[in-house]
Amino acid sequence: MTSLSSHARLGEAASPDSTGAVLDTGLSALSASHLRACAALLLLCLVCFLPGFVSLQPMDRDEPRFAQASKQMLETGDLVDIRFQGEARHKKPVGIYWAQAASVAAGEALGVEDARTRIALYRIPSLLGATGAVLLTYWAALAFLERRYALLAAALFGACLMLSAEARLAKTDALLCACAVASFGAFARAWLWRAPGRTPLPEPVVLAFWLGMALGILVKGPMVPLFVGLPALVLSVRERSWRWLLALRPLPGLFLVLVVVAPWFLAIAWKTAGAFFSEAVGHDMLAKVGGASEKHFAPPGAYLLVFFATFWPGAAFAALSARFAWAQRRTETVAFLLAWIVPAWILFECVPTKLPHYVLPLMPAVAILTVIALRNGALDPSRRGARAVTLLVPFIPLGLTAGLAYACWTFDHTLPWAGLTLLAAASVLAILAVVTFARGLPERALAIAILASMLLSPAVFGLTQPALAALKVSPRLAAIRDGLPCRDPRVASLGYREPSLVFLIGTELAMLNSGAEATAFLKQGGCRLVFVEDRFLPEFETASGGTPGPVGRVSGFNINGGRRIALNAYAVTP
Repeated sequence: MTSLSSHARLGEAASPDSTGAVLDTGLSALSASHLRACAALLLLCLVCFLPGFVSLQPMDRDEPRFAQASKQMLETGDLVDIRFQGEARHKKPVGIYWAQAASVAAGEALGVEDARTRIALYRIPSLLGATGAVLLTYWAALAFLERRYALLAAALFGACLMLSAEARLAKTDALLCACAVASFGAFARAWLWRAPGRTPLPEPVVLAFWLGMALGILVKGPMVPLFVGLPALVLSVRERSWRWLLALRPLPGLFLVLVVVAPWFLAIAWKTAGAFFSEAVGHDMLAKVGGASEKHFAPPGAYLLVFFATFWPGAAFAALSARFAWAQRRTETVAFLLAWIVPAWILFECVPTKLPHYVLPLMPAVAILTVIALRNGALDPSRRGARAVTLLVPFIPLGLTAGLAYACWTFDHTLPWAGLTLLAAASVLAILAVVTFARGLPERALAIAILASMLLSPAVFGLTQPALAALKVSPRLAAIRDGLPCRDPRVASLGYREPSLVFLIGTELAMLNSGAEATAFLKQGGCRLVFVEDRFLPEFETASGGTPGPVGRVSGFNINGGRRIALNAYAVTP
C-alpha cells in the first residue's frame, strides 16, 4: 500500500499544533494492533450509540410496530406468525422479531422489571448490529488499506448520524447493515483474490459471506442479495467473466443459506397459506417500487441531497473524494467500491418510495473510498472550492444547536443548558476541523470531525432529547394509566392511534372511532380509562353528558403527524 502523499506528510510535519500532534500519536497508537483498533472502535460506538438509548421514547411509527409484534410473540408463544394487535404484519421476515424477543426474554430472565414494555431491550439487536457494522467495516477496509487507515474509515462510518440514529431504533436497518458489510468484506477479498494461481479463499471468509447473506434474508428479505448481486453483475461484466465468483464456493454456500432460511419460510407459508408472500412481495415491496408507499415519496436526487446530513461528519470529505474516485475508476480497489455504491444508489434514487436509511449499507464503502482518497493525497485544500465544501462540516452542529434550542423553548418553555453546552463544543470542534483542513492537514481534520460527532451524539440524544417532554406524548399518557388507583385497567383511545401507545399500554388497547363509542366503553364496568383527543372532545362531552370529569391532560407535539396534539384522560374506577 502507498503512504500519504509527500504534500500531506510535509504539512503534518510542519504543523506546530499540539492538538494535532496528539491526534497523530493517538491514531498511531490505536492502530498498532488489531486488538487496539477494535477496542477504540468499540469505545467510539459506546459514546455515539448509548446516550439516550434508554430515555428516548418509542419512536412512531415503525419502531413500536416492530417492538409490539416482538412482544406479542412472547405473549402468545407463536414464533412463526408476525402480528400487530389483531392485524397480520406480513412485511418483513422474522429475523428482527426473533432477535428482539430473545433480547427481552434475556432481560426477563435477569430480573428486569416490566421488561416487555422497556423499549431499550428491543433496541439491543440494533445496538449490536450497528456496532458489528462498524467492526465489520474495519475488517472490510483491511482488504484495501493499512490498519491505520482501515481504523479511520471504520471510525468515519461509526460517527455518521444515520448509523447513530439506527443504533437507537428497534428496527431492521442496523442489523441488516451488519449482514451486508459481512458479505461485502468477504466479497472484496474474493475480488482481490481472483488472480490465477492464488490459494483458495480461507473458509472463515467464505462463511462470513454466506452467513451475512442468510441472516440478511431472515432480517429483510432480498436486500443483501440485491446489494451484493448488483456489484457482482457489474464486476463480472467488467471482467467479461463470472468465474471469479467461484472462489466463494456457491454450491455449499447456497446450501447453507437454504438450511438457515428455509425452515421459517416454509413454516410461514404453511401457516398463512401463502398470504405472507403475497403481502410482503405483492403489496409491501411492489408498492414501494411502483409508487410512494406510506407517503414517503421523494424525487430522484433526494438521497444525494440528504447525504450531507445522514453521512455527517464525513459527507463533505466524501464529496471531495469524488474526483479521485472517477479518475481511479479503472483500478481494482476503486472499481470494486464504486460497484458497491453506484448501481444500488441509482436504483434507490429511481424508486419513488425513499427513506434515508435505505442507503445505509452503502455508506461503509463511501467511508473506505474517502479514506483511500485521503491516503493518496486527493483531499487537497488547494483545489478550487475544496475549502468551501468543508464549510458543510459545522453546518449540522450549528443547525442542531439553534433548532433544538428553538424546539425546547417553543414546546416546553425551557432550555437544555447541559445539552447546548456540549452542542457548542461539538460546533467548535467542527469549525476547528475546517480550519485544520484549510491548513493542509486533511487527516487531522477528519479525525477532529469524528471527535465532533462523538460530542454531538451525547449532546442531542443524551442531554437535550430528555428535556423535550412535548415529544413524549405516549409515555405521559401511560403514566396517567399507571397512576390510577386500580390495577390493570382496560384502556381505549379516541383520535390518537400511534403504535407507541399500543406498545406502552398493552396489546388489548382499544381504538375507538366516536364519542359515543368512548362513552359506551366507560360504562362497561370495572376499572376503565379512555384518552380523547381534543378534536373529538365536543362529541364525547355531548355523548357522556360531561360525566365523568377528566383525570389528566397531556398536550405535546406528534412527530409522526407533524402537528400539536392534546388529549384528556377520563377514568371510571370501582
